[in-house]
Amino acid sequence: MDLFDSLGTSSGAAPGAQDGPERPVCSAKGCRTAAVWVLAWNNPKLHTPERRKTWLACDEHREHLSSFLGVRGFLKDVVTLAEWERSGSATDR
Repeated sequence: MDLFDSLGTSSGAAPGAQDGPERPVCSAKGCRTAAVWVLAWNNPKLHTPERRKTWLACDEHREHLSSFLGVRGFLKDVVTLAEWERSGSATDR
């Protein structure tokens, strides 16, 4: 499984620039900015405790998306995309 399969976007569309190489983009509705952050979350009513779903965020939307997940008790971790890739978390799911 590659990075794009494991991280995806909120719209389900393949991430990528129109005239550049594919790259992960922010999961905020309508945002096509390059992702910088990975927000790992889990809905305890639907997922086992160890499962992590992911949203991607640009710098502008990181706080908003984190708050949305946080007030629901879903947010588990926020790390840079580079750190997530280095840790192997993107392929561990």
